[in-house]
Amino acid sequence: QVQLVESGGGSVQAGGSLKLSCKASGFTTSSYSCMGWFRQAPGKEREGVAAIGAGGGSTYTADSVKGRFAISQDNTKSTLHLEMNSLKPEDTAMYYCAAVLSWCDVRRLEPADFHFWGQGTQVTVSS
Repeated sequence: QVQLVESGGGSVQAGGSLKLSCKASGFTTSSYSCMGWFRQAPGKEREGVAAIGAGGGSTYTADSVKGRFAISQDNTKSTLHLEMNSLKPEDTAMYYCAAVLSWCDVRRLEPADFHFWGQGTQVTVSS
C-alpha cells in the first residue's frame, strides 16, 4: 500500500526558508516512478510546484518558484524533499506530496498525472 507522509511545514516571515519532506512507503523512489510537490491556497486550484523523475534523473520547477525552490530525492530513505528559500507571502498554501508508479513528463506538473497523495503540510509566510 502506497503511503506518503509530509512534514516540515510551518510559519515563517518573508525571506525565510523551510524544507519539506515526504516519506514514501509501499514503493521505492528509485524505481520506475515519478514524484512531485503541489500546493493549494484557499480559493485557488491546486498547482504544481516541482517534480522529479525516477531515481532523480530529471527535475522540473515551476516558473513561479524557480531559483527559490529545489526538489530532491533521497532514495536510500525513500524521501522526497522541497527546499524553499526566499519565501514570499504568496507561497502560503497547503503543500502536498504526490507520486505515480510510472514514467511521467516532469514538465507537465499536472495533478491528474499523479495517483497517490499525502495529507499535506501547511506553509504560512507572513510579510
